[in-house]
Amino acid sequence: MFEIKNVSMIYDMDSDEKMYALSNVDLELPERGLVGIIGPSGSGKSTLMYCLSTLKKPTEGSILYKGEELTALTPAKREMLRRQKFGFIFQKHYLVPYMTAFDNCVVSALPGDPEAAERAKSMMSRLGLREKEFKKRPAKLSGGQCQRVAIARAMINGPEVVFADEPTASLDHENAFNVMRVLREYAEEHLVLVVTHDRSILQDADRIIEIWDGRISAIKDAER
Repeated sequence: MFEIKNVSMIYDMDSDEKMYALSNVDLELPERGLVGIIGPSGSGKSTLMYCLSTLKKPTEGSILYKGEELTALTPAKREMLRRQKFGFIFQKHYLVPYMTAFDNCVVSALPGDPEAAERAKSMMSRLGLREKEFKKRPAKLSGGQCQRVAIARAMINGPEVVFADEPTASLDHENAFNVMRVLREYAEEHLVLVVTHDRSILQDADRIIEIWDGRISAIKDAER
């Protein structure tokens, strides 16, 4: 699904000491499966995810998605791709403070989708949220509850790819396990990329990509 060829992300381009967040990365990713991207802080793992999702444009190299060169797309086409094909889970939930949990979830649905409300309720319930919490605004929810609303929001349109940056960082062990179970099930038919420094949440991953100093240091496929 993704072909990454010689991708680099360079900061301080005008400086004598350029900083490489990514350096000459080559990688191919499948159409489906749970793929973990792991490494210490500052290793480049989040930068790689942002380049794949078109939130950032690499300084050098090529990224193809289903044969289409992402770096050549216009801003409008990149936005449409993210809207229709990608789902995003960030470390912060970014919920709209004056909207209820349910409205925060369903607001991301594609226009005119008659089944969005039912999917939102179903996904929020699967993630351990109760109906009484659907009507609460973010200020009345815990950080972990807000994060689970954000996860449901990311998946409401059935995206081909889910990009998850430390999705369980604000969750307790039980809810983190449940979230990863939901993502594992979703990955049976879609691609789910999970960026994390916590190897324990990747125990069911199909592939683990290890990054160190902006370079891929190892790729390990699961033995099924």
